[in-house]
Amino acid sequence: MPVEFLIDEITPTSGFFVRCHTYTPQVKLAEWKLTVDGLVGKPLTLTMADLKKLPRTELVSVLECAGNGRSFYEPHLPGAQWKFGGVGNARWAGVRLRDVLQLAGLKPGATQLLLDGADVPLGKMPDFQRTIEVAKAQHPDTLLAWEMNGQPLTPEHGFPLRVVAPGWAGDSWVKWLQHIEVLDHDFDGFWMKTAYRHPSHPVAPGAAVDAKDMIPVTDLNVKSVIASPGDWVKPGLVSVQGVAWSNGSPVAKVEISDDAGKTWQSAKLGGGGTKYGFRRWACSWKAAEGQHALIARATDAAGRTQPMQEDWNPSGYLWNVAQPRNVLVSAVKPATAIAADSAGVAVPEAYKAACMTCHDDHMMRMQHLTRAQWEREMDKMTGWGAEVKAADRTAIVDYLASQFKP
Repeated sequence: MPVEFLIDEITPTSGFFVRCHTYTPQVKLAEWKLTVDGLVGKPLTLTMADLKKLPRTELVSVLECAGNGRSFYEPHLPGAQWKFGGVGNARWAGVRLRDVLQLAGLKPGATQLLLDGADVPLGKMPDFQRTIEVAKAQHPDTLLAWEMNGQPLTPEHGFPLRVVAPGWAGDSWVKWLQHIEVLDHDFDGFWMKTAYRHPSHPVAPGAAVDAKDMIPVTDLNVKSVIASPGDWVKPGLVSVQGVAWSNGSPVAKVEISDDAGKTWQSAKLGGGGTKYGFRRWACSWKAAEGQHALIARATDAAGRTQPMQEDWNPSGYLWNVAQPRNVLVSAVKPATAIAADSAGVAVPEAYKAACMTCHDDHMMRMQHLTRAQWEREMDKMTGWGAEVKAADRTAIVDYLASQFKP
């Protein structure tokens, strides 16, 4: 999502970010059903009409990819290179998940809900399945939603039904939901046991972390983004604007600095603030000629404040550093630089066949990885079914490491 959209408290669906690990399934509502089974007293098979007989509820909440901000981590990490745009805020409508669970009747010992959507894994990729704890599932703000901003969910956003787990990262907001299995144990599938995990304690940047010291990503952090001004502005009094959010405690304060955090100016907050949604803020800044780094720093009602230094982790999750926004103040707008490309470089046919079957060239171009990191990415993708002949592997890695390097 363009950073300029982070000035509105409700993000238009057309500008809302999309993240999928698979192709978007085309679900037909007439054929769709939600199954609830496992450790329940009464297994359920529900249609949309059945769900809509339950009490309807609405909730405004931020949806943020766990990897939003990954591109800012140092040392650099592989993965989708989000900066600010892997987040949006919407009005969700549906039913409380706990009302559905009450119909099914949880049996003693139930601890986890295994959530599965209609998406189909690519190649040998494991099926995308996530669990949420029963306590989170039974929270009155956790929903099964069929509407987004007053309209039915789009296919890209999970039609016909998705989980809304406010305050938690987007990996728990399972889309195209069609199956809930109640468990009495932790699920050991790839997307819980290996992916979407981060260290349980601070680690040094670049450090290797033992798997036993990694825990699933859940809560979001308090965060803010400067949406305006952009990279250039004329000298004078300038309105600095943006939004801030947290994980269930309303944003209470936003401050702005233009001197690397030595001094701070309080911004004016808009609206009354919600538990999970964006809160607008704005302040006036006297912009003098030169290059400046504006910093926004949010604090929520629980007293949590954005840090000035990164809490590094090997997957690049949950970035919430008070991020500088570089602004050139000049009476004359600078010329736009033209990025260099790989024109004239022969693209190996083996690379096209192996890497561009499931996604486009942009996924590789955004990475900027070392050769060792590309080697690990190659191992992962071939493990998931990418067909690479042994004789072609070196040529593909050579191309990736030379064209998409740090």
